[in-house]
Amino acid sequence: MKAKKVLSVLLAVTLTVMLAACGSGQSQEVAPKAEGGAAGSQEEQPGEKKPAGQENASDEDKVITFWNITTGDPDKAIMNYAVDQFNQNSSSGYQTEVVAVQNDNYKEKLIIAMSSGECPDMYTSWTGGPMIEYIESGFAQPLDDLFYKSDLPNRLTEGSIAQGTYNGHIYAIPVNNVSVTGIFYNKEIFDKYNLQVPETIGQLESVCDTLLGNGITPFALANQEKWTGSQYFMYLATRYGGLDAFTSAADGTGSFEDECFIKAGETIKNWVKKGYFPEGVNSLSWNDGMAKQLFYQENAAMMLTGSGMSSVFMNDSEEFFNKLGWFPFPVAEGVDTDPTLMIGTMGDQFISFNCTGEKLEAAFECVTNYSTPEGAQFMVDKGKIPPVKGIEEKVSNPLLKTVIEYANKASNVQLYYDQYLPPAVAQVHLNTMQEVFGLTMEPAEAAKQMQKANQDYLAEK
Repeated sequence: MKAKKVLSVLLAVTLTVMLAACGSGQSQEVAPKAEGGAAGSQEEQPGEKKPAGQENASDEDKVITFWNITTGDPDKAIMNYAVDQFNQNSSSGYQTEVVAVQNDNYKEKLIIAMSSGECPDMYTSWTGGPMIEYIESGFAQPLDDLFYKSDLPNRLTEGSIAQGTYNGHIYAIPVNNVSVTGIFYNKEIFDKYNLQVPETIGQLESVCDTLLGNGITPFALANQEKWTGSQYFMYLATRYGGLDAFTSAADGTGSFEDECFIKAGETIKNWVKKGYFPEGVNSLSWNDGMAKQLFYQENAAMMLTGSGMSSVFMNDSEEFFNKLGWFPFPVAEGVDTDPTLMIGTMGDQFISFNCTGEKLEAAFECVTNYSTPEGAQFMVDKGKIPPVKGIEEKVSNPLLKTVIEYANKASNVQLYYDQYLPPAVAQVHLNTMQEVFGLTMEPAEAAKQMQKANQDYLAEK
């Protein structure tokens, strides 16, 4: 009964979000079908795949369906690397087919697939609240036996393993990238205006004011997708209140109406009014590359985003990538919070499994190819920081070395709010934050709505 209740709540949230998405003209993208129908990337055809059950695969069912969000390079090439290695070299008799779904529609489509008996054999997630609900609904298998029989404990970092663990059991394998959110900046612009890398929020505001005075937008932000702007709020709240304020608010012992959350919203409101973000920021689409365009054309000097974007910058233009530096989000003056705290993920994409028996063993074998020495080097060459031990020895790029240095010094890495929180609460967070950026909701009202959504969720657990 609990699994059905959890799934029904997830589906209700999903349908609400999809109706909103339809109203705003959002679209989805699916990877093209491989030539000749061979295993590999294929177009998603809901309803054609047999439901993934909890029994051993039959002889006729030798295809492992793998859903992920990598619709474009370099992430697509990275995600397909292990699949290609498995399909070419495995003696299991199985083949893996990739179904790539555009990021913003992914969670909704996955939940619908689960509710209709079409859940893929393996799929990626960001862990956090959604992963827990997948587990409690019966769509993720514990991996302890397979994990500890493999070489993965010797390869993967402890932090990444912990992020895929729930109630003492491993349910998800980290594969893609250690991605901590920080600020990429154009070194040439900073040099031109004699700007120094800021260490405090006050110094950051001074940098922004100088940039504005010279006709340059401080931050390249496209917030139509909502999660992009959320990163500013998360960091400001963490700098003002530390991690305990968020974790206690999330578990109900604290409140999302705490001063640090309202102050973070007020800071964003002030930054919007001052022009730190591009005009019409909520109408600009991240997925359409509008934030990148501002950054590449040097109309904006900084971008707050996950360090995994380094691979995108490198892939798009190595010349531009070499102009960039990176620094962690500055600390708040006069506040005794841990300055090493960071927002991000220790694995970016984690893979869970909705199959058992020999199919699960084969699917797990496929995933182990990501963390081999060859797989890790492939990611590094694409500008990623895979979650494997000793990765700093493989990285030579100065910017990536800086990211690793700060990530290693961090006392804790807070998972993104929209991934940590249960979907119903996360959506309220995203919606209210977008309204704060649009100056259509006061920060105190946003905090009030977040608190009510979380209280309602906790009361129904």
